[in-house]
Amino acid sequence: MAVKGAAQFLRDFLKEESAGGVVLMIAALAALIVANSGLAGWYSDTLATPIHFTVGGTGIEKPAILWINDGLMALFFFLVGLEVKREVLTGQLSSWKQASLPLFAALGGMVAPALVFLAINWNTPENLNGWAIPAATDIAFALGILALLGSRVPVALKALLLAIAVIDDIGAIMIIALFYTPGVETNMLIGAAVVFAALFAIGKARVGSRLPYVILGVILWYLVLKSGVHATLAGVALAMTIPLKSRGGEDVLEHMEHDLHPWVAFMVVPIFAFANAGVGLLDIEFAALLAPLPLGIALGLLIGKQIGIVGFAWVAKATGIASLPPGISWMQLWGLSLIAGIGFTMSLFIGNLAFASAEQIAAVKLGVLSGSLIAAIAGVVILRAASNKPA
Repeated sequence: MAVKGAAQFLRDFLKEESAGGVVLMIAALAALIVANSGLAGWYSDTLATPIHFTVGGTGIEKPAILWINDGLMALFFFLVGLEVKREVLTGQLSSWKQASLPLFAALGGMVAPALVFLAINWNTPENLNGWAIPAATDIAFALGILALLGSRVPVALKALLLAIAVIDDIGAIMIIALFYTPGVETNMLIGAAVVFAALFAIGKARVGSRLPYVILGVILWYLVLKSGVHATLAGVALAMTIPLKSRGGEDVLEHMEHDLHPWVAFMVVPIFAFANAGVGLLDIEFAALLAPLPLGIALGLLIGKQIGIVGFAWVAKATGIASLPPGISWMQLWGLSLIAGIGFTMSLFIGNLAFASAEQIAAVKLGVLSGSLIAAIAGVVILRAASNKPA
């Protein structure tokens, strides 16, 4: 990809992702309003409605909320996989010079929040399975907040946030695969491996037609779902088989990403947000925020992200491993670390995997929403102070 084309792709991506973040905020707010109004019963009943899908005598029955979290979110993870592959091959992560700073910052941004959470919940062992919840960053929400600051935020800072979030997503995918897969059905997993091998061979042959990827991708999703491994990881596996270019020279991966991104940004993620962000706040007392589970999540996002991202970046620079991009100050990086504390989509997703109890999931929502909100406000204040004039 030519430098000019890559730069335009990045600008278009950031613009679309920012707009998607605004829609995401609206969906989350709508969920909170509905869950705290006379429509609360309709909201919970709709999400619990069983939906049965059958093909050739084989079917799946799940409540609507799980079709959203296991089905629609597979498209989200497929897009994440495409973004990761593109960044590694041609983008921000294609060389050590470009990847070193976001790699260290993202590592710190995952480790420190998890440690903060564990420190607060150490004496409540029933909560420890949620250690990964504050380690995530919601790139759409974060870029949506940065969009509110307009030209005061340099493109280089947005690109750095994007690179950190991509590495963060890789970490989240590994965490889900390693720590939130309780058991596997061997036969289904073997079947999934065979389908993946076929997809890999098609991708290796640089087939440009999307039809075989779609058909085999749906089969892969079904087999992974039945295997016990979380079904959304099928989306990541499928993305890894998509070739960068077809035999005819078409940019297959980039075109797929470009075509899918609006659907994910403006439909899939907002639906997920509306289905998962609704939590009743009317009967919640302030003391509930200080319970170990929501407090650990909120402080992990708010404090852990700052310590991890800024701290690890400082160590990387001090040791000569990495350097700040030109035009970015430490104060702007501090503001970025706060914006990265917006965990929302991935944090809520991991929370649903970590806990089965309705009370714990409600506490997760409370912690994610409060921590993300405070981090967003504080990040905007710091970035405005760091950029007194448009960049």
